[in-house]
Amino acid sequence: MTSQLINGVELSNQLRQALQTRVQALTKEGHTPGLAVILVGENPASQVYVRNKVKACDQVGIHSVLEKTPDTLTEKELLAKIEALNKDPLVHGILVQLPLPPHIDAQRVIEAISPQKDVDGFHISSAGALMTGAQGFWPCTPFGCMKMLESIHYDLKGKHAVVIGRSNIVGKPMAMMLLQKNATVTLCHSHTKNLADLTRQADLIVAAVGIRNVLTKDMVKPGAVVLDVGMNRDEEGKLCGDVDFNGVSQVAAFITPVPGGVGPMTITMLLHNTVWAAEQLNSTVERPLQSN
Repeated sequence: MTSQLINGVELSNQLRQALQTRVQALTKEGHTPGLAVILVGENPASQVYVRNKVKACDQVGIHSVLEKTPDTLTEKELLAKIEALNKDPLVHGILVQLPLPPHIDAQRVIEAISPQKDVDGFHISSAGALMTGAQGFWPCTPFGCMKMLESIHYDLKGKHAVVIGRSNIVGKPMAMMLLQKNATVTLCHSHTKNLADLTRQADLIVAAVGIRNVLTKDMVKPGAVVLDVGMNRDEEGKLCGDVDFNGVSQVAAFITPVPGGVGPMTITMLLHNTVWAAEQLNSTVERPLQSN
């Protein structure tokens, strides 16, 4: 068996075309969606991520504001910037690029963002909404994974899903989203014993623990679907995921590549959340949950 690729680039382009139409409709009404991005310091990876996000905003017509600050910025100064953006009517979404310098409390910064502008989906209000099935922002990476499953018409009802990774950004919200779609979810992590025994039972595996080759061919049931959320580097410095792609692609029915898989979808769902925030603010019509 050779896996079919779930191409994140192609799916992102399709979704962005639809978002562009929604942005045009809002702009025509005088409500151009706006995203503010704050980058603290000179982290090379963060600079690339932010550049890609700003470029994606331009692609669909979202107004973006980029604030680059030195890593000497104090937590108090950063919180003041966030407060100003919270009050700015032209900004519908606020993103503070992580990681932050060690002298800044990332959780305190996240909680300072208005829940109505939390397009990253990291605020405790967003997490609580996801936990209880209420309306709210979904974190972009697991949200993108759900859209990828939708694109292959994968029915999660009754399926056994194994999520490897328990972060607040991917693992935990991923588990909640899968549960909402009636999957049976096993949440694993770097300390899980007999991981292979669990993954071999899975119909769906989401690898998001940040460990290269944590999932190998012998750990996957033939015909399973594998979503690789990992971002690592191999011996040659090339970008790779958490999954042994060459081996697992011989047994899985569907698999996401790295790069070109979940990564582009993460940015696309950030755009989606920003547009959705603008629609919420400028419409009296209640809109459905983000997953629809």
